[in-house]
Amino acid sequence: MKKLLYALAFLSAANFGPVVLEAPAEDAAKSEWIILFDGSNLDAWREYNRESVTTGWKVEGDVLTCISRKDQGEKARGENIITKEKFDAFELELDFKVTPAANSGVMFHVLETKKPPYYTGPEIQIQDHKGGHDPQKCGWLYQLYPSETDSTKPAGEWNHLRLMVTPDKCQIEVNGVLYSEFVKGSDDWNERVAKSKFGKWEGFGEATNGHICLQDHNDEVSYRDIKIRRL
Repeated sequence: MKKLLYALAFLSAANFGPVVLEAPAEDAAKSEWIILFDGSNLDAWREYNRESVTTGWKVEGDVLTCISRKDQGEKARGENIITKEKFDAFELELDFKVTPAANSGVMFHVLETKKPPYYTGPEIQIQDHKGGHDPQKCGWLYQLYPSETDSTKPAGEWNHLRLMVTPDKCQIEVNGVLYSEFVKGSDDWNERVAKSKFGKWEGFGEATNGHICLQDHNDEVSYRDIKIRRL
C-alpha cells in the first residue's frame, strides 16, 4: 500500500507539481497539542468536585500558583484542581517551581469520588528535592516507582515535567531526564500497588481514563506552559 501511495505521489508530482500526503484527519487531531494553561485564563480547569476554580489559586503573568495555607488564612481548605476534560492515552508537559520545603503533586486518570483525588489517580511527586520532608522525592511516582536519578533544580527555579501515558508504556521525565518507565495494570504495577498504602484503596490506579489534577498540599507551588496531546 505504501509503495502504491509513493508511486501515485511521484506521478502526480511529475505531472502537476509537488503533492503533500497528509495523515488521516483522526490521526492529525490526536497529535495536536491542547493548551491547558498559557497564562491567559483557567478555562480548562475547575476545582475537584466543584464547578469552578475558587480562592486557592491565582494567575499572575503567565504563572498559575497554588496559594499556601499560611497566605490564605482561615479560608484555606485544600483546593485541588482538575482538567474539565478527561484523557486516556496522552503526553503532558508543564513547568513547575516550588518554594523552600514545598510539597505538591500532579495526578492523572483521576476520578471524582467522595474521597480526595489521590484515592484513584497515581501521583507524580512535586517537592523541594532538598528541603522537602516527604521521603518520596520529586519526580517519583508516589510509593510506586522511585528513581535513582535527580535532575531537579533547586527551589525557586523552574523545572520541566513530561508525562507520557499509554496502555503499552508510561514514562516520567524531569528536565529531559527519564525517571521511570512502567506499564499500568502490569504484574509489576499490581505488585507495587499491593505493597503500597494504595493496596487497600478500592479502585486506585485502575481507571484508564480520567482527569489531570494539580494538588493543593497547602504549600506555594507554581506552574506554567501546561499542555497535553492525545496519543
